[in-house]
Amino acid sequence: MKTILPFCIYAFLGLLLSSASLAATITKSPAPDFTLKSNGGNNLRLSEHRGQVVLINFWASWCGPCRQEMPVLDEIQKKYQKLGFTILGVNVDKDIAAANRILNDIPVSFPILYDTGNAVSELMNVDAMPTTVLIDRNGDIRFTHRGYKPGYEKLYIQQIKTLIRE
Repeated sequence: MKTILPFCIYAFLGLLLSSASLAATITKSPAPDFTLKSNGGNNLRLSEHRGQVVLINFWASWCGPCRQEMPVLDEIQKKYQKLGFTILGVNVDKDIAAANRILNDIPVSFPILYDTGNAVSELMNVDAMPTTVLIDRNGDIRFTHRGYKPGYEKLYIQQIKTLIRE
């Protein structure tokens, strides 16, 4: 029994670490530029935010973890925006009204962009909801997170701080 318990602990830790690595990837590649209509009525272009650290959060109205994550992201936006950080929320619903209903219940201070045709989602290789992409001041994608569970924001904040300091 004594030899099985430590093996189980190591196996569990290995599984935990491998699943965490599936949720986040570290890269350095140029972020494709895009323009989308915002909930403010104007078009926003990613390249307009060059020089800032940008977190792009792809979300959908039907996604429970997305709704859970939005208030957390809003707090991060408020805390770090004065340091050259911004969040762009990209909604992938075909129906803008579905996104707006969620925003009525969960208001956020960052702009929401509408990707009704999923062109930007495809451009950014979004294959899970939510997907969060962190872009450095030079316009390079540095971190991508697929999915959300409470606690992920600790890693977001750590990565945001790293990119702000660069």
